[in-house]
Amino acid sequence: MWKTIKPNQHNYRIWQILILVFVLTTWYFASQSDNVAFFFGTPVGVAESLWDWFVGDANIYKHLGVTLTETILAFVIGTVFGMGFGLWLGLSKTASMVLDPYLTALNSMPRVILAPIFAMWFGLGIWSKVALAVTLVFFIVFFNVYQGIREVSPTLLDNARMLGANKKQLLRHVYLPSAMSWVFSSLHASVGLAFVGAVVGEYLGSASGVGYLILQAEGTFDVNTVVAGIFVLTVCALLLDGIVSFIEKQFLTWQPSSGETEKL
Repeated sequence: MWKTIKPNQHNYRIWQILILVFVLTTWYFASQSDNVAFFFGTPVGVAESLWDWFVGDANIYKHLGVTLTETILAFVIGTVFGMGFGLWLGLSKTASMVLDPYLTALNSMPRVILAPIFAMWFGLGIWSKVALAVTLVFFIVFFNVYQGIREVSPTLLDNARMLGANKKQLLRHVYLPSAMSWVFSSLHASVGLAFVGAVVGEYLGSASGVGYLILQAEGTFDVNTVVAGIFVLTVCALLLDGIVSFIEKQFLTWQPSSGETEKL
């Protein structure tokens, strides 16, 4: 009896739904108190804000389009440069020794403080938000790719060289496959960071975007609209993360599925 109640691969969806129902129910009854509703809003109020955004006034689409554009651009640019730079530095021991302290220093810097500088450089349009988000995405992708390249087994490299593999073949058949798991691990985290960079940039100066709407709602203490904005951003981040997961499955076809892993 207990085995059928415990979460497993057959009933985990039911458990996920039950947890969601429990959270919403608890939130609903707790929000009957004015003190709780002031800080956390109410499910009904959030639903009304979402309805007004998407159906009533339907003014969310322009702002959501701006935020998604900033996020996707930052995600793509940061990923491309992070992968390229991480690959180059991982393969070049001399360059890594010279540049390592500078990269560590840049990564340690709180990059939110760059937002005003980017605003002066690129103005209050989307590119200042993209630049800030790129700095967040770049380093997490870079360090994962760099680490993935450095973790390649020397024995595997020696065996490939013994079989006559040249540098291009080593890169294609040894380095890149070995680093792919690290790459996709970083991409999952980068999706959220790209949204963080875009929204923080909108907070600090913009006239559009979901972050702008949330900032306006905070100014009037409209917590329901704030929570609605957080909900919209979370759903969008989950959708982008789902796209990354789909691409990951296409690339990492050699990895066993979770069910096969459990059997092993």
